[in-house]
Amino acid sequence: MSDSSLERSTKINLLKEPAVKKLCDVLDKSSKKGWRKLGEIVGNDRRFRVSSDDMEMCSLKVLELEGSPSRMLLRLMGERGCTTGQLADYLQTVGNSEALQCLKPPALQILLQPQSVALISGHNLRLSCIASGRSPVQYQWFKTKEEVPNSFSADLVISPVHLKDAGFYICRVNSGDAFEFSRWAQVEVMDVTVSCGQSYHSLEGRLKMVIQPQSQRLYVGESLQLECGAVGRPIPRYQWHRNGVPLPNATKRKLMIPQSIQDQSGRYRCEISSSTERMWSNEVDIVIEPRISVQISVAMECSEDDVLTIGEDSSAFFLNSIPDHLYATDKVALLIGNLSYQNHPQLKAPMVDVYDLTNLLRQLNFQVVSLLDLTETEMRNAVDEFLLLLHKGVYGLLYYAGHGYENYGNSFMVPVDAPNPYRSANCLCVQSILKLMQEKETGLNVFLLDMCRKRNYHDDSAPNIILRVTANIVFGYATCQDAEAFELSSSGFTNGVFVKFLKKRLLDDEKITVVLDRVAEDMGQFDATKGKQALEIRSSLSERRALTDPILPGDSGDHAHRFQWAKAHELPESMCLNFDCGAQIKLGFAAEFSNVLVIYTHIVKKPENMSSCQAHVTDFSQDLDVDPKEMNRESPEETGDLPSVQQPAPALPLHQSQLSAETQGGAGLYRVPSGNLPRHGR
Repeated sequence: MSDSSLERSTKINLLKEPAVKKLCDVLDKSSKKGWRKLGEIVGNDRRFRVSSDDMEMCSLKVLELEGSPSRMLLRLMGERGCTTGQLADYLQTVGNSEALQCLKPPALQILLQPQSVALISGHNLRLSCIASGRSPVQYQWFKTKEEVPNSFSADLVISPVHLKDAGFYICRVNSGDAFEFSRWAQVEVMDVTVSCGQSYHSLEGRLKMVIQPQSQRLYVGESLQLECGAVGRPIPRYQWHRNGVPLPNATKRKLMIPQSIQDQSGRYRCEISSSTERMWSNEVDIVIEPRISVQISVAMECSEDDVLTIGEDSSAFFLNSIPDHLYATDKVALLIGNLSYQNHPQLKAPMVDVYDLTNLLRQLNFQVVSLLDLTETEMRNAVDEFLLLLHKGVYGLLYYAGHGYENYGNSFMVPVDAPNPYRSANCLCVQSILKLMQEKETGLNVFLLDMCRKRNYHDDSAPNIILRVTANIVFGYATCQDAEAFELSSSGFTNGVFVKFLKKRLLDDEKITVVLDRVAEDMGQFDATKGKQALEIRSSLSERRALTDPILPGDSGDHAHRFQWAKAHELPESMCLNFDCGAQIKLGFAAEFSNVLVIYTHIVKKPENMSSCQAHVTDFSQDLDVDPKEMNRESPEETGDLPSVQQPAPALPLHQSQLSAETQGGAGLYRVPSGNLPRHGR
């Protein structure tokens, strides 16, 4: 291969990602001329020292999701100084011409990608895309799917820019028969009145604040809207804080809380950052006051000629003082998903079902604790903790997915450590829990059971549980009596049939029984389980109670316990470990469920004289001298590994299992524990 088609002295770890991906795809799929043959040839070259242990480490990559042995081998070669010219010679020896083609420069290459930008209406917008090709290069800009008129040059200029110009832009580049699309560039346009003497024309320098949030005073249930804004290129990132604590999922320029509660009062400000700098908005006070309920009692004697008149202002105040909507004093939910059974068939969907319902219920302002794979003791403890939160007016929701059965009208949830065969003494009786929930005088009790209701012939017990007549109970059985509940067979993550349709309706602003009725109708049209599984709803609900009802906090309840429940998904703090050899490793933590901890590593520093650096994670010893909860907090987003997730409260059960993984100059992901994923069945 000639030097004109490839700069032979370039290190292979500097190759462009598209070329590396294409090369790895070819080498991974080739059996006789693939990465193993390449490794054998490189192993005979003493300059790069590819050993049998290195080859085994590469082969283990096939066990990882989207793992690539070829990418691992190329990374080792790159770290040991291999150049693209030497790699081309090796591929020539292997005889893999298709892999050699991946190293040749493309017929068309985009050299400069357009950058996202935030700017003020009335200023000038310029987006640039520069490419090189073997033939003359032509350009065409698009906004979303529509062509931008007269935009045939490398620079897209809109002068002046207006609010309607905000959106996503992309450039199509043509050179002969070859074409490429640039990356999407977002344009954010803000309508700001600029005071005399102010100027925001420079978008390449420091961030410039143009919109500050304003203090507000409002009533419970009203919408809270805060806004801030800065100009700059690229578009700044935003993170809202209340009382110095970052708010989850509050990463947009505008913070909107549709139905505010009194606990959301406080001092708010927004952190605005780019890759190189950070700034803060003004800190503003948000006061959320309860509506005053006024009871008027009038005693008077009126003759036929007497007329009682209430002034317009007085009637408006009177009507405003009475809530026009049913409300909850609090909303709490306990979600349990059992899948990794010790003595019974493994399940798959409960993990995904619990995860999806957790995210939806949080959008409805529920304080949610989600738990996986609980033993009998852990299930009883979790239910006891949940019952402590139920007080007058509270909306309580309990969801269970896993194995179960029903005998003589009583339903039983099966823990993961239940023996085979299981009996009522090893399981939790649903009716017993519901009786305790009723005694709390809650505003709404919702019990969703996603389990089989087949008869258990090994259990002859018949508990005599008498439920009080109340008007706030809603039962949602995923299947009818003496029937099974199904989960869909799939090689990836999937929902059970019940949650597949429930999650599409859960956010509807309707009475909860109406929501479940619609779910039942949807399930009835599902061909895969038609005639096999049908939702059964039992209800004594006499009011239009909905999961979307606002929260008006009451005076009753254990506030400390409620606060602890609300904090059940707080992340522990990250920590850095310094080793005598000069290496520095960062441990980070995340949690997708309240009792499932994710541990990941990031190699922060590797000594120059060290050829490779590996990080392993296993059980923490009892005498660990660093408490992760005492270290600095850092989210997975800041290290670039995972979406932001949350961490369990220490009062709830936390599983740990032995894990071992390694990372080569990068980050590793460690889950504690995710459990074995089953194929099907409840």
